[in-house]
Amino acid sequence: MKLKNTLRRILLSGLCLTAVSCTATIKETDSRDAFIQQMVATHQFDESELNELFQSVQIKENILKTISKPAEGLPWYKYRNIFLTESRIDGGVKFWRENAHALASAEQQYGVPAEIVVAIIGVETLYGQTTGNHRVIDALSTLAFAYPPRSKFFLGELENFLLLCRDEHINPLEPTGSYAGAMGIPQFMPSSFRNYAIDFDHDSRRDIWHNNNDVIASIANYFAQHQWQPGRAIAFPVKAKGEKHKPMLKGDLKPDLTIAELQSLDVDTSVSLPLNSKIKLLIFEQEQNEELWAALDNFYVITRYNHSPLYAMAVYQLSQAISNKKASTYE
Repeated sequence: MKLKNTLRRILLSGLCLTAVSCTATIKETDSRDAFIQQMVATHQFDESELNELFQSVQIKENILKTISKPAEGLPWYKYRNIFLTESRIDGGVKFWRENAHALASAEQQYGVPAEIVVAIIGVETLYGQTTGNHRVIDALSTLAFAYPPRSKFFLGELENFLLLCRDEHINPLEPTGSYAGAMGIPQFMPSSFRNYAIDFDHDSRRDIWHNNNDVIASIANYFAQHQWQPGRAIAFPVKAKGEKHKPMLKGDLKPDLTIAELQSLDVDTSVSLPLNSKIKLLIFEQEQNEELWAALDNFYVITRYNHSPLYAMAVYQLSQAISNKKASTYE
């Protein structure tokens, strides 16, 4: 199936988004040509249509600058202050009340608490207010063809983007998103959209740009597919005596300690947990000291959305703040 219905009609009629976006800025390089040939051979795209499409795609220098300085490079106490604000908490309560039915339905179907879904939307796009103004195809192409450290990943996302545009009958030049090509209110990457996006209201569209029902269900489905454990804890602060625990602060984010092992490291385990719980010790930098946290499997699931422990902790703490504020101010 070709892109005729979603691309050629628009390109040949001269309807580009802006005069600038119609400027050819991607040169005919070996990597670009190899990508086009792959799309033709693997997915039966039309070569001439892809060549025409990429004549309207731009390499963005500001994207290359931004990706080298992500917010996750900040210390926790500064990162936390970006997201744990009264306006974001109040916005979460408002979003929850306005979308209570969809959130409750999604929680029942997927087992993911409403406050977690709301907090994800709050952290990602301030409840849909800041979804990004980069054309997705520009962002993905910039990072695929001009950012060698992550080119393999973004080539895969560019491939998925063109496939989803064909499947969903979307003009590839229209969707906008973040500097990294994350799309819509939940900021799904194209591969996440293809794997996890849900048409929750059965209108034959998976609309993560404008439809809160689809957004809510898509996020809940994402977590469910990554083995969210309904009713289980996410994380809790702990205190440790001595330094026996410090070697355990290294490694990946997957929980790797049993309760018995945690106790052997002189870490307080006063919180009641199922005996089969696995825990990952994480440390978070404050201005004057450091906080030690025990993160469980559900915390790890949040890091599958964004692999930063700072991100996951911001989502968790924002979810708690929203839930508490809603409970204290509800009718």
